[in-house]
Amino acid sequence: MLTTNEELKKLLSEVKTIAVVGASPKPWRDSGSISNFLSKRGYTVFPVNPKYTEVHGMKCYPDLKSIPEKIDLVDIFRDPREIDAVIDEAIALNAKAVWLQLGVVNPQAAQKAENAGLQVVMDRCIAIEYRALM
Repeated sequence: MLTTNEELKKLLSEVKTIAVVGASPKPWRDSGSISNFLSKRGYTVFPVNPKYTEVHGMKCYPDLKSIPEKIDLVDIFRDPREIDAVIDEAIALNAKAVWLQLGVVNPQAAQKAENAGLQVVMDRCIAIEYRALM
């Protein structure tokens, strides 16, 4: 589990492509605004949500395996009880890392990702950390 500022900064510096699972175009949802935030910071962002075809002008994909590029980091905005399948997809796609957003806490899923060799961040906001570290 990545927890130190140095580890988080290194991860944010190394990743180039980010899939945002649970992205939403609804203005009151953090998932959409953070997708937009990350895109404006130079990351290639792929919103993932089967309910939408577009989020903030970006094509939205129904699942991780539908994304046509290699994903470095999977940023998860989902109910913690529903992330096992997302973790499985991230592992299958050989993502480098998974980031469980603030409030998304599932130690078993995080351990599964770590056991598969993925870096894991849990219960932290990627935008807050980016602003503090980058």
